[in-house]
Amino acid sequence: MKIIGIDPGMAIVGYSIVEFDGEKPVLLHSGSVRTAKENTESARLLEIFEDMTTIVEKYKPDIASIEKLFFFKNQTTVMPVAHARGVILTVLEKFKIPIFEYTPMEVKQVLTGYGRADKNEVKQMVKIALDCSELPKLDDTVDAIAIAICHTRNCL
Repeated sequence: MKIIGIDPGMAIVGYSIVEFDGEKPVLLHSGSVRTAKENTESARLLEIFEDMTTIVEKYKPDIASIEKLFFFKNQTTVMPVAHARGVILTVLEKFKIPIFEYTPMEVKQVLTGYGRADKNEVKQMVKIALDCSELPKLDDTVDAIAIAICHTRNCL
């Protein structure tokens, strides 16, 4: 099973492609879609749509695991993130990819056993799950990997 993990955002969308054979997740690819702040919101959403379409066409995931918005500290960014998430969900629906949603707290709980774990604890558990010593530098990309790994543990 090939899973696309997605951490949605307007400025940065983190994504990962994880292969899962029922035993161990394997990271096939990860990266980010970055949009320019000076562009209009509609131009940024179109860029996210086009880039996510290209990623889905290239990697052909079987399912999607995406971060669910349920609480946001910064009220000024919640709407743009929700719009970006809507565009991403549209791409996934267009390709008929089943979608599984997890809140940040659920991802942390599944990976670390503690729903309020910090970023470093999550990173450590991602390294352990993938049996690797290095992760991508961008937190959004690491979060996308964590979201995909979360699904591997929830689908058993």
